[in-house]
Amino acid sequence: MEGLNQVRGRSVYIDLIRTVAMVAVLLLHASGQWVITSQEMSQLNHFEIIRWGVVDVYQSVGVMGVPLFLMLTGALLLQPEKDESLRVFFKKRWARIGLPSLFWFAAYFAWDFLVQNIPFTASAIVQGILNGPYTQMWYLYVLAGLYLLTPIFRVFIAHADQTLVKYFVILWVLGVAIIPFFSLFTIFQLNTNVFAITGYIGFFVLGTYLSTVEMRRSTLSLFIILGVALTAVSTYVLAATVGGAEMYFFQQYFSPTIILASVMVFLLLLTVKPPSLQKENSLSKVHKLIKVISENTLGIFFIHVMIIESIQHGYLGFAINRNTLNPIIEVPLLTAIVLFVSLAIILLLKKVPYLNRLID
Repeated sequence: MEGLNQVRGRSVYIDLIRTVAMVAVLLLHASGQWVITSQEMSQLNHFEIIRWGVVDVYQSVGVMGVPLFLMLTGALLLQPEKDESLRVFFKKRWARIGLPSLFWFAAYFAWDFLVQNIPFTASAIVQGILNGPYTQMWYLYVLAGLYLLTPIFRVFIAHADQTLVKYFVILWVLGVAIIPFFSLFTIFQLNTNVFAITGYIGFFVLGTYLSTVEMRRSTLSLFIILGVALTAVSTYVLAATVGGAEMYFFQQYFSPTIILASVMVFLLLLTVKPPSLQKENSLSKVHKLIKVISENTLGIFFIHVMIIESIQHGYLGFAINRNTLNPIIEVPLLTAIVLFVSLAIILLLKKVPYLNRLID
């Protein structure tokens, strides 16, 4: 297990990063998107604006979950010393992600047809296979695309110096964040074909690049606060002036402020030493909990949407949502409940013979 904590010669508390990323995803999904028009925003009273603003902050923090997952995956898979044949690499990915995905695809098709009352048709099944049967499944297709590119980028990382990797990252940030930012707020638009490096591959490469970077914790903390604050404030400004779907421009994974905050959180988490390297292990129970959550993040990721919807819609005999509880309290409470209920269910399912191989 100790070997897994080594990323490019650096001891990394992988379980902590994975756990923080998972909690962030749960926070984002528990928050939901509170889409509002600028006219509706102007009609809110002070208390409602504060309530909306706190949820805005929750969302601004939660949206960092996916970038953290992708950067960690890149840091682990793109290590220059890894030497695997294509067959071995894809066999491992199939066992780790492929088989559980098949099980959970079947589970969510059943959820679609039996709980959500979606008509059982051939087109619904085909479309579900092509795009994922439920909302969170899009992430699996991102992983599939990155896995297909991993053998190629391993060669790139192994032979590229830090300057070339930094150049790649700069091109990516310009293409996915800076140019769209100016296109939104000015009348000018640059032809998007200029920047061919787009998509989630940038976070993937960032992970292995950042594993060699070190900054002061105080500086990282300051930039994290700045990134989250700019995201939340900018979202509020867009909600008050533009409204609609465009108000969430700064809460997209590729917004400049989210990239800034996500990178700084990742770097800050890299400064935390794994428990085995800490002189005093007074928080052993916390470390054990983090380890258990980390080892079951895939299962939690798959099942958590069922749990959230069951609680929000009252399928379990009670409902926790923004209509029954102030979202300032409801969002973190729902996040905690979903985390531990999902974890408990996954741990129980993994005790079932044969099923344990398909769960996680």
